[in-house]
Amino acid sequence: MELTTATAVVTGANRGFGRHLAAQLLERGAKVYAAARRPESIDLPGAIPLRLDVTDPVSVAEAAATAADATLLINNAGVATGQPLLGGDLDLIRAELETNFFGTLAATRAFAPVIEANGGGAVLNVLSVLSWLHPAAYGSYSAGKAAAWALTNATREQLAPRGITVTGLHVAYMDTDMAADIPADRKTDPAVVAKLALDAVEAGAPEVLGDDLTRTVKATLATTPA
Repeated sequence: MELTTATAVVTGANRGFGRHLAAQLLERGAKVYAAARRPESIDLPGAIPLRLDVTDPVSVAEAAATAADATLLINNAGVATGQPLLGGDLDLIRAELETNFFGTLAATRAFAPVIEANGGGAVLNVLSVLSWLHPAAYGSYSAGKAAAWALTNATREQLAPRGITVTGLHVAYMDTDMAADIPADRKTDPAVVAKLALDAVEAGAPEVLGDDLTRTVKATLATTPA
């Protein structure tokens, strides 16, 4: 799709990677709804603040009604609580799944008819290398991102006949608040990853790998788990 004429909704756009995506879309000429649970936290000139809590069905429906001219949905909102599946806090595990899987599903279900009515467009899901790599310490996050990867592939098949492409972005550590405790030399510049992702959306690519670690992990998927 052509991003210069797109109308994009970016969830979790008030900071981190979402803010980079929203900023670069504006630079490319797109109209951008910068969505966040607290729209007053949006400080990006040119963006339209949009109240959206992906875990609240009423909020999702209201956002889809407000952004009725959307042609691109970027499911970026996410949370990581660092819970192992055995012994971890079940409420926090459920909260991760509510945002990282069910929130992505809810936004996609709400905005797909909007995008179709506007002549078609695209969905970009921000996934993770942990969709494929599942360290025990990040068990709940990995489970949510693995489920979101399945969602990405399944909805791609459903939305293609409706003129909507679905792109999955897989990436490891980026230099954002979520990875604040990771050494700098292990993190990728989120601006670089945002450009890769948006280029992939423009090209209609089904998948984009954001860094070398992710490419390495993807290449080992056919091997026996360690």
